[in-house]
Amino acid sequence: MTKQDQILQEWSAQLLEAFELQGTTIDIDDILSLAGDAAHSVVRPAAPLTTFIAGYAAGLAVASQQATETVAMESAIEAARRQCPTEDAAGPSSTDAS
Repeated sequence: MTKQDQILQEWSAQLLEAFELQGTTIDIDDILSLAGDAAHSVVRPAAPLTTFIAGYAAGLAVASQQATETVAMESAIEAARRQCPTEDAAGPSSTDAS
C-alpha cells in the first residue's frame, strides 16, 4: 500500500466515523476513477460535484430501501459514469447551433 493509499484509507475511516457510518464499505479506487472521468470529460470542478451527487443518490437509495449499500454505490457510480461525455461526444452544455 502506498503512502497516498494509506492516507486515503485513514481519511475515509475518519469521515465515516464522523458521520457515524462505521462499517460502511467504500471503494476508494472506483470513486476516484469516477472523479477522474468527470474531471477529464466535463471540467475539473465536475469531479467533486459528480462524486457528491453519486454518493447522495446512493444514500437515498439505501435510506428508502431500494438497494443495499453495495448495490446503491455501484449503481450510482455507474449511472454517473454514463453521464460523462465520451471523446466522440460534445460536452453536457453543448448545443447544436445549426
